[in-house]
Amino acid sequence: MKILLLEDDLQLNEAITQYLTTTGHVVVSVRDGNVAFDTIKEQTFDLLVLDINVPGIDGLTLLEKIHELKRTIPTIYISALLDIEDISKAFDLGCYDYLKKPFHLKELTIRINKIMQTRLVPQEHKRISKYYSFDANTLTLYFNNEPHILSNRQLKIIEVLAKNRSLVVNYDMFRIYAYNDEEIDNATIRAEVNRVKKELKEDFIINIRGSGYMIKRPE
Repeated sequence: MKILLLEDDLQLNEAITQYLTTTGHVVVSVRDGNVAFDTIKEQTFDLLVLDINVPGIDGLTLLEKIHELKRTIPTIYISALLDIEDISKAFDLGCYDYLKKPFHLKELTIRINKIMQTRLVPQEHKRISKYYSFDANTLTLYFNNEPHILSNRQLKIIEVLAKNRSLVVNYDMFRIYAYNDEEIDNATIRAEVNRVKKELKEDFIINIRGSGYMIKRPE
């Protein structure tokens, strides 16, 4: 997932950013509400993690302004505030969850996973780079809206990466989805992914050393 984090405490901001990044998410972190609003206007996000009491626009007003843009983005609030009015307003604005500081970072991941399962349904047709898109219904890769022909296995590799944009696809996932759970070694998978990359006109498949591969969500 691509997540915007608004947290003005530098140490907590860095801790959350590092943790979410290591769990496979793409995180854009800011410490000011005005900067957050400008960033949200310029980029697309799957989730917002917002503190309430921050410099510039506060976290609650920020969500109001996002709604004025006719944008709906799942939101988790993280705050030390216990005022029931603030909590009520957060949920009235449509937030999905509210975590009181201090909290365990794993708890935040649990809340995020819950949103992924209940809210973020996969799209049939996904943009995976500036010029490439992928139709999971027909297993077709498009470049500038024109089909780009690949082998069936190579398309399966693209499919599993496209379904997990911004997440690391490990070798076991490739074995399950692209090789029908065959006992294929990692070197064979790497070789096939490299062949796919050579066939593409854009270099959007990223090698995560020792772990697997990923496609970042286009901005």
